[in-house]
Amino acid sequence: MATFQLELVTPERVLLSEQVRSVRAPGIEGSFGVLANHAPLMTALMVGLIKVEYENGDIEHVATSGGFMEVNREKTTILADTAERAEDIDISRAEESISRARQHLAGSTAVDYDEASASLERATNRLKVAQMERQ
Repeated sequence: MATFQLELVTPERVLLSEQVRSVRAPGIEGSFGVLANHAPLMTALMVGLIKVEYENGDIEHVATSGGFMEVNREKTTILADTAERAEDIDISRAEESISRARQHLAGSTAVDYDEASASLERATNRLKVAQMERQ
């Protein structure tokens, strides 16, 4: 199967720069996949799961809180707000974040509601991705 270069970059670091068979990402209009020689594309990403299939067939799951993705014939670049490999996610910390976000939602004003809701969405996504990898 043909491969292409994938770079996943956060503000802090280059999380990965590898040859891959495919990548699936959480686009603003739904999840979508990219294979080698995909048509050029630029899109925003939502909170969700990035699934990477490497050249050797291994699969890796990455939690993201959104960002942008650019696809061209030679390379795909993801500029993520945050990205965390499933194996690096601390499940107990993610569960604590969910609990805190729920407490903030329960006592939030209208101004704080959106922020607390977004925090809950990010924490729930991190926990879901971490649990997928450990099953």
